[in-house]
Amino acid sequence: MYIARKLRKQNLIAYVLYMYQVEDVIRTYDLDIERLANEYLTRFDYDDEQLEAVLEWYDGLIRMMHEEGCTKRGHVQVVRNTIFLLSDRHKELLADPQQPFYSAAYYKALPFIVELRQKGDGKRKNELETCLDSMYGYTLLKMQNKPVSAQTSTAITAISHLLNSLAELYDKTQE
Repeated sequence: MYIARKLRKQNLIAYVLYMYQVEDVIRTYDLDIERLANEYLTRFDYDDEQLEAVLEWYDGLIRMMHEEGCTKRGHVQVVRNTIFLLSDRHKELLADPQQPFYSAAYYKALPFIVELRQKGDGKRKNELETCLDSMYGYTLLKMQNKPVSAQTSTAITAISHLLNSLAELYDKTQE
């Protein structure tokens, strides 16, 4: 909760990727707030007041996941809304002739985005979702110490540059 708040203010891309992880953590504990509290949240150094607030936050996410039908996969509406905001900004930046560096980053990443969309699970995702999913997948591979091909590393570098540019330019418009 505290990390999510901080990231939401500092970097929306990092916030979305963090929320992907939070949703997966919740799924790991079978959307059971008691298990989550006893087996996961006890690892952190929360005082009683903080723990109560964090439990309430996680419980709210669990309820949302049930209500929104994303207990097995997918994302809660608050995360999807953030992706939509970022997608809108992405489109604006691409249409802005005063953003040649952003367009260059996009066109460098585009072949990888197209390839990833073709390899996707058949769901019609927008380009930004494809980028976010690939970054999250890459992060999971690295956390599990699984090998990553040179081609994947090249793709992730281009996509990461695009996402970092988007986050930075999004933040500038919010200031």
